[in-house]
Amino acid sequence: MPINITMPALSPTMEEGNLAKWLVKEGDTVKSGDVIAEIETDKATMEVEAVDEGTVAKLVVPAGTEGVKVNALIAVLAGEGEDVAAAASAAGSAAPAPKVEAVPAPKAEATPAPAAPAASAAAPAPTAALAAAVSAGGNRVFSSPLARRLAKESGIDLSAVAGSGPHGRVVKSDIEAAVAGGGAKAAPAAAPSAQAAAPAAAPKGASEEAVLKLFEPGSYELVPHDGMRKTIARRLVESKQTVPHFYVTVDCELDALMALRAQLNDAAPRKDSAPAYKLSVNDMVIKAMALALRDVPDANVSWTENNMVKHKHADVGVAVSIPGGLITPIIRKAEEKTLSVISNEMKDLGKRAKERKLKPEEYQGGTTSVSNMGMMGVKDFAAVINPPHATILAVGAGEQRVVVKNGEMKIATVMSVTLSTDHRCVDGALGAQLLQAFKGYIENPMGMLV
Repeated sequence: MPINITMPALSPTMEEGNLAKWLVKEGDTVKSGDVIAEIETDKATMEVEAVDEGTVAKLVVPAGTEGVKVNALIAVLAGEGEDVAAAASAAGSAAPAPKVEAVPAPKAEATPAPAAPAASAAAPAPTAALAAAVSAGGNRVFSSPLARRLAKESGIDLSAVAGSGPHGRVVKSDIEAAVAGGGAKAAPAAAPSAQAAAPAAAPKGASEEAVLKLFEPGSYELVPHDGMRKTIARRLVESKQTVPHFYVTVDCELDALMALRAQLNDAAPRKDSAPAYKLSVNDMVIKAMALALRDVPDANVSWTENNMVKHKHADVGVAVSIPGGLITPIIRKAEEKTLSVISNEMKDLGKRAKERKLKPEEYQGGTTSVSNMGMMGVKDFAAVINPPHATILAVGAGEQRVVVKNGEMKIATVMSVTLSTDHRCVDGALGAQLLQAFKGYIENPMGMLV
């Protein structure tokens, strides 16, 4: 009996993914544990291993297909002693692989839109896309969901585009080539009357069509949102609409911390001619935040409608900028770890984050976050809370400032930090108490070593 391979759920919230690459081909023999494909989620590219043994009878979903639903059939294995051709034939009749473009992707793309006008404007998209996918002779033009959307946005007639994908399927690159070459335009896109009716300013939550009317044709290009950008947009809107933010800012003197950091780095043992660790200011910020949450446990919480979730450990997420967005890998139980362990973990997580190689458990969850823009010269800023966290610490640059000590002006290296709190569970006084504990560790860093 053929063995079905379906799109796996690589995280609890995953609904669809992109099948980036097949690492096997039809006719290959695989065994349990072999890596057979690479799947792109909104945050990472992950390898998929075979669970069963057999021969690859059919790759149902082509490499490069976007928006494949979780549990959708993607390949079929023929079991031991089974006829491969028969298994492949059974797969063709059982799974509408070439019709993956019929999945209502435009509906999924409209979901992240925060405002009702945008959602209603996007609603007719499936009908329009399907209408554009039918040629004058009534024959279906096979195309990917992304290709249909790009064609609609660019005013390209799909029936006039030659497909280079499997079975003549029109894919993203075909539409881009048609746009670059001045391909056949669909009639509705050329209507000049719409330009005349352009409003003076786009209303809040305006549809893409309304926004584009504000600009001259040809003065812009459309860059489709990838899964990461859609997820970031959805979560930030959710955070700002549902979490009542409250902000507390303090200045911390860094001179003692900088001196201790230099001393610890100089004393680092060497391994293969390289130091075993190299501490950064950010490593010490992570540790200080974790210890502050340990000392002020009422602030180490998450809000739910029925209960306050009080965490037993400080799992600190650290914002890492990557191409196309950001991700927050997590240092688990950071209050228990030494600075050198935190430093080396952070270097490994940061490297794999930029390569999109993190596992979901390495960036999902956590009890707080740190966002450091000091290395970019930013003096201070307020960060947006990442639910279900109740706090996030925004760290600015350390800079020399004039401070008054015992009635005299002195020069000190000072860093401004702003704590954003969820006011439902961390009130202003509690947030201030947490920041004072953090400031204490930063200005008296020896406390982080004992």
